[in-house]
Amino acid sequence: MSTSANQQEFPVAATIQSPADCLQELERSIPVLRIEASEGWTSFNLKELWTFRELFYFLTWRDIKLRYKQTELGIAWAILQPLLTMIIFSLFFGRLAKIPSDGIPYPIFAFTALVPWMFFANGLTQASNSLVGNSNLITKVYFPRIMIPISAVLSGAFDFALAFAVLLGMVVYYQMTVTSSIFLLPLFLIQALITALGAGLWFSALNVKYRDVRFVMPFLIQIWMFATPIAYPSSLIPGPWRILYGLNPMVGVIEGFRSMLPGNQAQAGSMIAVSSAVALALLISGALYFKRVEKTFADVV
Repeated sequence: MSTSANQQEFPVAATIQSPADCLQELERSIPVLRIEASEGWTSFNLKELWTFRELFYFLTWRDIKLRYKQTELGIAWAILQPLLTMIIFSLFFGRLAKIPSDGIPYPIFAFTALVPWMFFANGLTQASNSLVGNSNLITKVYFPRIMIPISAVLSGAFDFALAFAVLLGMVVYYQMTVTSSIFLLPLFLIQALITALGAGLWFSALNVKYRDVRFVMPFLIQIWMFATPIAYPSSLIPGPWRILYGLNPMVGVIEGFRSMLPGNQAQAGSMIAVSSAVALALLISGALYFKRVEKTFADVV
């Protein structure tokens, strides 16, 4: 049989490629994703956040499950924390110190403030330590780092829902009627979320480089609590000072939640407006700073 006949009978033999050629062809067919450090002040890539939405869901659900893992009382702590704090406040501030409560029974007066405050305080604490606690993930896998503190704050929504259900039960127990302001509570909850996230972005980024932050946070939250009208009404603040007092973004949140209770005589409209503006400014500045230093996290953490 001639050579030409062999070529016609076995045409496939001429198309066989070496392993090196197959590897090169495969590399050319795979899209290349180049990850580079950003320079200067960069904006958020919302499309990228949407691409990693499944990871965001996983991080949030993981934080919820790990929060009360290996605890005897489990999710009951979400109710016990504000409830026990309310009892202590009612005993020392309400009964012994005789602090006024704007005509509202002091237990429900304090608990109404403690529900959003616990959501804020726990969210801020979790977000501040979130990057350091996920150092192994940050150094091995690429994803938008801002998803970690956001998921840490949002995971507290489950605790808030349980505590808020207890608050509604207390309203029924004290036979109180709520005002129409109850429909505005989602807006004040969003303000608490914005405040916790804005401060959390600042402190989580700082905590990567300066580990002193984890020692500062408990003291800062304690001071912040007494600078917020939780154990006392904002009506005790003199009128000319209320605008300045409203620079605390949680003042507007607490006053917004208390506005659903009848008999609240505090004129808090100006304080709520100032607090909302400060909360928004805190979120924007925290997000900008976070994006500014994000590229150094994997090297420092």
